[in-house]
Parts: sequence; C-alpha cells; structure tokens
Amino acid sequence: MAKKDVLAMLGSVPLFEGLSRHELSSVYEAGKEVTFEEGKRIVEEGATGVGFHLILEGEARVLVGEDEHAVLRAGDYFGEMSLLDGGPRSATVVAASPVHTLTLASWAFVPLVDKNPSIARKLLVELSRRLRNLERSLHH
Repeated sequence: MAKKDVLAMLGSVPLFEGLSRHELSSVYEAGKEVTFEEGKRIVEEGATGVGFHLILEGEARVLVGEDEHAVLRAGDYFGEMSLLDGGPRSATVVAASPVHTLTLASWAFVPLVDKNPSIARKLLVELSRRLRNLERSLHH
C-alpha cells in the first residue's frame, strides 16, 4: 500500500486526526508494517498492551471471552489507549484472513511524542474531548 494511502488512513484515526501531514509522517515512520497469518492472535485479552494497530488489509475478529463483538477491516484500528498507557487489552483480536497492519509500539511512539510537543498537545486535546463526552454521557 502506498505511504500516502496509509497516511490518509492514519489521519482518520480520532487520536491522530488533529496531526499535520508532517506529524502523521513521523508517526508512520515510528511504526512498522506487519502481516499476521489467518488464525493468528494479534493481541490477547488481559495481556499487557504495548501498541496500536491500524488494519491496512484483511479482516480480524474481536473477541471478548468467547463472544465475537466485531469484525475489523481496512481502516479500522485497535490499541490506541495501550499505546499511551500500556494497560491490559480489553479483547482478543484474531486475524480472520491474512491481516496487514501498521503497528506502532509504545517504545517507538513515546520518544516521538517527547521530541514533538505539538503531537503531545494534539493528543491531549483528543483525550480531553473523549473525557468530556464520557462525562456528558454519565450525566444525561
């Protein structure tokens, strides 16, 4: 997949949508394209999360316990919170076909944020928006 297409997909992820093209390119460069074979567990529920995955091609199933909760396709993503806090995974994600991802590990992302305060500020704005939306939903 062409880099410009991956950047467009990355820019559609809410956590990254406020980033400039140059900042998105920096995030892309910190990542790695990875292919998972059909049936491979990409992440495991309860395991420590260390990164973010943007699906570039293929399909993956999201399982909580033994129950399927969603099917993810190109443009879908998971693990954005683990990228920031390393918290445990809330679901297992299994490749339903060969799945090609842009994978961003926290150990590559955190130094990028440390060196680019504008990225950190934009991430904080998005996280604040999410918190406000959650607060509104709890009070209504």
